[in-house]
This record gives sequence, structure tokens and C-alpha cells, in this order.
Amino acid sequence: MSNRYDVLGIGNAIVDVIAQCDDDFLDQESIEKGGMTLIDEGRAKQLYAAMGPAIEASGGSVANTMAGIASFGGQAAFIGKVHADQLGDVFVHDMRAVGVACDVVGADQGPATARSLILVTPDAQRSMNTFLGISSLLEPGDVDEELVAQSTLLFCEGYLWDVQSAKKAIRFAMETSIAAGNRVALSLSDTFCVDRHHDEFRSLVAGPVDTLFANRDELLRLYETDDIDEAFVQLGTEVSLGCVTMGTLGSMLIDNGEQIKIPAYEVGSVVDTTGAGDQYAAGVLHGIAKGLPLGECGRLGSLAAAEVISHVGPRPLTPLARLNISDATVDARSWVSE
Repeated sequence: MSNRYDVLGIGNAIVDVIAQCDDDFLDQESIEKGGMTLIDEGRAKQLYAAMGPAIEASGGSVANTMAGIASFGGQAAFIGKVHADQLGDVFVHDMRAVGVACDVVGADQGPATARSLILVTPDAQRSMNTFLGISSLLEPGDVDEELVAQSTLLFCEGYLWDVQSAKKAIRFAMETSIAAGNRVALSLSDTFCVDRHHDEFRSLVAGPVDTLFANRDELLRLYETDDIDEAFVQLGTEVSLGCVTMGTLGSMLIDNGEQIKIPAYEVGSVVDTTGAGDQYAAGVLHGIAKGLPLGECGRLGSLAAAEVISHVGPRPLTPLARLNISDATVDARSWVSE
């Protein structure tokens, strides 16, 4: 019997609040232009009140990936944590509107819903001020055991690994997925995450995780080496499938030790690289869930990444289901290790 969902994502539930401003506003609010600053709830409320008219939309790395899978026409679901407040309602409504099953119930206690207050200046610089709020306080009780069992793939976010209760929730979800005969995937998320949780991530990769997503730098940090080829070999001994993005060089899929090189697709111009890794994961996971050959899964990932870097924002503007791999132009640069 087939599962109800192709992929279930567990990650930070963050609302992106995007507003235009001028440089004077950044100076008045002492905001670092082009940077990302973590802020507390008081500062989030003060800055939100001071911002001009804004666009509010659901965000977060794994949430973006689930939106990409839905854009491919896949069946995606999401588990995260929001507060029972205005932005919590925005997050759930927005995820459902893009076709992702999201039955997250807002908590009536604890911090407010996470938000990233993004100020865009006329030169297209994005200055982000992020309040993680309740999103990182996921608990095992927030994980719907039946939903996990009904999902062919479970995709977990490394960013959540900073809080003990969230760790327990992810481990519970992984155990439930494995017990149901499903697959477990993990994104390393960021080099800082790898540095903070190195030993635990190594344990996860050698244990319950059978599919790993990382970029080149994250993989090198994981295996504490400067030799990417050595890192590829080590990864191939620990997971069934490794998916490593290499920027303009494309990506490498490592299938039980066998290396499959995936080229990048060319775009007219790179406008915004935000979300490229998230959408690459969407393409690969969608292909895996549909039982496609791994080479085709990788090319779907490259295609989705190419679409998202051609415009501002971390999610597809053109429905990915309308795009055709054969219509994309392959980047002709040679595939080399740097």
C-alpha cells in the first residue's frame, strides 16, 4: 500500500516579513546592511511596528523544500511549531495555500511565532533580523506519529539541533519512520551547525540517516578534511545516498559509494541565491519519492535550483511541474574538485 505523502519535512516554522526601506531607516534602527542578526522578541516587536508595508509569507529551510515538492506536483507535509498568534496563522495558511499539508496547531504558551524581518533597500540588499521564537522549541508531542508513518521520506533540518527537546522530537520521528519502513533524510543546514554538533551529526549520519544533504563546505567540516574526494568516499561508506551541492560545478550524488556527477543548469543571470539548496533538495527528494533514476533526481534538483536563483525569493515563481529537464541548458564548465 502506498503512503499518503511523498515527503514529510520537520523544520523551523518562520514567517518572512519583507518590506522596502531606505538606507536612512537602517541607520536609524542600527541594522547592519546585508547582514543577518538574531534578535529577541522585544526587538522583533519594536522593529515590526516600525517597518513599512510588508509582504508576509511562510519560510524556513525545510518549509521551503516542502513548498518546492508541492510545486513539482508531489505530496508534501510539514511539522513545525508556531504560536497561536497572527503570524502563526499566516504561516499555516501560507503553507496550505502552496499545497503543503500543514496541520500545525498554534501553542497558547511560550514565545511568539518565529519571524525574519527582511528589509530590502533600493540597491536590492537584503538585511535580515531573525527572531527564532517558538520554532526551535519542538517537542516529541508535536510529532504526529501516524503522519510520519504515512510519509515515504522524512526530511529533517539540522538548524533544529540546538535545543534538547527538538533533538528528542527529531530522534522520535526518525525512529518512527524507520519502524514504518520509510527513509530518513537530513540536511546539515550550515557549517556553524556542523561545528556546534559535530559528534552528534556524525552519529546520525552513521546511524538512522540514510540520505544526507550538504554543501561542499559542510561536508568537509563533517569529515574534518580539506580533500573533497576523501569526504565523498567517507560519506559513501555511511549513507545509502549522499547529495552534495558544489555551486556552479553542479552536485555529486553518492549512491552506496558510486559517484554520480550532476551538472548545473545555466541561468541568464543569478539574481538571488537564497533557497538554492532548499530547492535542490526538493527536486532530488521528489524524484526519489517517485522512483526515478538517481541521475534524473539530481537533474531535477539542479533544475529547481536554477529556477530559484533567477529571481528574488527562496521559492519557485514558475511551477516546477511545468519545467522540462531536456529544455534546460547545461553549464559547460568542467567538473573539477577545488
